[in-house]
Amino acid sequence: REERLRWEDQLSPGVQGCRLSGLGLCGPPSLCPLGLVPHDPTGINTIHKNLEAKIARFHQREDAILYPSCFDANAGLFEALLTPEDAVLSDELNHASIIDGIRLCKAHKYRYRHLDMADLEAKLQEAQKHRLRLVATDGAFSMDGDIAPLQEICRLASRYGALVFVDECHATGFLGPTGRWDHVAPEAWGGASEGGYTTGPGPLVSLLRQRARPYLFSNSLPPAVVGCASKALDLLMESNTIVQSMAAKTQRFRSKMEAAGFTISGASHPICPVMLGDARLASRMADDMLKRGIFVIGFSYPVVPKGKARIRVQISAVHSEEDIDRCVEAFVEVGQLHGALP
Repeated sequence: REERLRWEDQLSPGVQGCRLSGLGLCGPPSLCPLGLVPHDPTGINTIHKNLEAKIARFHQREDAILYPSCFDANAGLFEALLTPEDAVLSDELNHASIIDGIRLCKAHKYRYRHLDMADLEAKLQEAQKHRLRLVATDGAFSMDGDIAPLQEICRLASRYGALVFVDECHATGFLGPTGRWDHVAPEAWGGASEGGYTTGPGPLVSLLRQRARPYLFSNSLPPAVVGCASKALDLLMESNTIVQSMAAKTQRFRSKMEAAGFTISGASHPICPVMLGDARLASRMADDMLKRGIFVIGFSYPVVPKGKARIRVQISAVHSEEDIDRCVEAFVEVGQLHGALP
C-alpha cells in the first residue's frame, strides 16, 4: 500500500484520470518495473515514442506513427488524407491492405497496370482535374518478388504534382545498400514487422494522430515488440552486414534454382516465387517439401491470378549456405517427382 501511495503521489490528477485500467494496474513499479506509464489513452509511452523517432531517423523523415499492424497503417492513411475532391492512383497488384485502405476513402480511384510507367503517366494526366493526387505502390511486391521503379514513379509524380506513398513491408531492412531506399523521397512510407508504421513529413504524421481511426481506436504495440523492433533498427543502422548477407544468400538461391530449371519471379529480392502455374502441383510440391523438412507455402487463386500458382520461398538472414543448398536439392527432387522438372 505504501508503494502504491508513493507511486500515485508522483502522478498528476490528469494522468491518474487517464489510466487505462480501472484497477490501476498499468503502472505501479511492482507490476511495471520499467515505469511504462502511458502518454495517451492508446497506451503509447516513452519507448513507443523513442521507436517512432528512430524509425523516422532510419528513413530520413521528419516523424513516424506506430500502429498495431501494417494493415491498420494502410487502413488509416487514405481515409485521413484524401477527400472526395482528390484522387488515388494504385498499382493493380498492390497488397490487399493498400486496396482495402483505398476502399475506405472517398477519393476518385485509378488503377494502373503493374509497374507500367506509361499507363501511370496516362492516369496522372487524366487525374489532373482533381485537387490532390496520390500515387500508391508497394516498394516490393510480396507475391511476385519484383520491385517498383521508385525513381521513375517519383519523377512522374513530381512532373504532375502528385504525392507518393510506398508500402515498404517487404523491403525495409534488406533492399538498398543500407536496408532502405536512399535515392528517392516519397511523402510517406509504410512498413511493419509485428505492428506497422507510417513515416513522412511532420504535418502528415500529426494529421494521422488526429484522424487515423486504426490509431485512435486501437491499443498500442506491446512493449516487448517495441523493444525488439528498436534493437533491429539499431543493428541495421550500425552496419550493413545483414543487408549484404541477405543479398548474397538471395543470389545463391535464385541462381541455383534457375540453373536447375525452375522459373523464379522477380529479381534480387529475398521473396523468391517458384512459378509452377498449376494450383494442384504447387500444393502437392509444398506438401512433399515439408516431408523433407522444408517449410514453404503454395499459393494459388484467389491469392494470385488464375494459372499463376507458385511456391513462395522467403530467404532469411538466419539461413546458412548449407540450408539454401539443401532447399534447392529438395526442390529438384520434388520437382522431378511431380514432373515439374525433366
